[in-house]
This record gives sequence, C-alpha cells and structure tokens, in this order.
Amino acid sequence: MHLGDINFTQIISTTIIMFAIIDILGSVPILLDFVSRKIIYKSLISCLFSFFLYAVFFFLGDAILGMFKVDVPSFAVAGSIVIFILAMEMILGIEIIKTEGNTQDATYFPVAFPLIAGPGGLTTFLSLRAEYSVINIFIGLLVNMLFVFVVLKYITSINRLISQSVLNILRRFFGVILLAISIKMFTTNILIIMK
Repeated sequence: MHLGDINFTQIISTTIIMFAIIDILGSVPILLDFVSRKIIYKSLISCLFSFFLYAVFFFLGDAILGMFKVDVPSFAVAGSIVIFILAMEMILGIEIIKTEGNTQDATYFPVAFPLIAGPGGLTTFLSLRAEYSVINIFIGLLVNMLFVFVVLKYITSINRLISQSVLNILRRFFGVILLAISIKMFTTNILIIMK
C-alpha cells in the first residue's frame, strides 16, 4: 500500500459503492425511532467500531476464505449476488432483515453492526479487493465513515431538512447504481473464473 497507488477514480467508485451499501440515509427512520424511544448511541464509537469491523474482515477475509478453499474472484461473484439482492431491496422498498433496537444503548448493536457494518457491507468491502487497490478502498471507506458520523451526530437536524419522500428517492437512485455495479462486478469476475 503506497501513496503512489492513489487513484481518484477508484476512490470515487469505492465511495459510491460503500455509500449505497451502507445506506445510512435509508437508516434515518430507524435512527429517529431510537431518538423518540430515548435509545442512545455514541456516534464516534459506532463509526470507529464499524471501521474496525471492516478492516478486520478485509485483512482476515482471505484467511477465512482459504479455510473454505475459495478465491477472491469467486467471493466477488458471490458478493455481487448479495449486492444485487440489496439493490433490489432498495429499489423495490422491501425489507428482508428487520433491525430492532431492544437495548437502551444501541452503539454497538444495532448501529455499528448491522446498520453500518452489516453482512452486505462486509461482503462488498472484501469483494472490492478484486478490482481496486487497498489504499483507495480504505480512503473510500473513510469518506463514508465521516458522512455516517455526521448523519448519526445530527440526526434530528437532518430530519428537519430532508423529507421522507426525498430519502425514498435517494434510496432508489442509489439502488439503481448499486444494481449496475453488481452486474459489472459479476461479469468481470465470472470471466476470470471461467479462464
């Protein structure tokens, strides 16, 4: 990982992919529900813990895959299918996994995991290794964590500024982008496997 490997196109692409996957704007209703029910969470700790989960999975993911004799392109194909399903979820407005806060402190669960660092996000993050350099992937993740922090910290102000209809439009817009990305990731890596 060298500074010379920094590629702004890769950073922008990674940022968009992770933004769509994390979908913190789609989680605003859940976060507002926490606020109304007096369930607290620590914004900074949630973001740091999520970043830690992503980093651990990114660097130990190969070892985990190795135990099952799976290579990164194969995992990327599997990840693309997960991304495809998540994109359809966003576009169609359906909810496969319902997240509920059953505790008075939601910092680690469910805010850090699975809202920010969920299975789809972790899978996608590892899958990005097949196409982008490590430094660009982590810069893209860092940009997302900063955005997530702002949303978590100022959730009540954001609610006053953005209507639910705008949130729904943004969710579907990024769902379509995510759908296109999943198809590209699938076709790129399926060709590698078939060689």
